[in-house]
Amino acid sequence: MTLYAATDGASRGNPGESGIGVIVKDGEGRTLLEISGYIGKATNNSAEYTALIALLNRMASVPCTRLEVQSDSELMVRQVNGTYRVKDPKLKKCCAEVHRLRTEAPYEFVLRYVPREQNRDADALANRGIETREPVAP
Repeated sequence: MTLYAATDGASRGNPGESGIGVIVKDGEGRTLLEISGYIGKATNNSAEYTALIALLNRMASVPCTRLEVQSDSELMVRQVNGTYRVKDPKLKKCCAEVHRLRTEAPYEFVLRYVPREQNRDADALANRGIETREPVAP
C-alpha cells in the first residue's frame, strides 16, 4: 500500500519560534496521521528537517510498501536526494539521520519538492504548532 505525506517546518524569524507539521493520507485521501508541534527556536531549514525526521520516526510502526513525501523546502529535498551538498554542520546531522531512517525503513521512500501552494495542510499544522506552543508528541 502506498501512503502519501506532506511535511513542513515554519519559523517566525530565522532563527525564531518554530513548529512542524506532518500529514499522512492513504490512496483514497483519508487522513491517517497528523503531527503538529512546537520545537522552540530554530532556523526554517532545521524545522523542515525536524518535520521530515518526525514523520520517518512515526512511520516505523505504520505498515506500507511505499511512502511518497512532499515538501516545499527545495533545499532540504535537494540535499536529501543528493542534488545539493549539505554544508551546514547541523543540517548535515539532520540529513544523515534522514538517510539512516530511510535505509532502515521497510518501505520504498520517495521525497519530492512541491510549491508552497500545494503544501498548505502541512503548513497550517506547522503554524498551529507555533501558535499553541504544544511540544511535538513522542
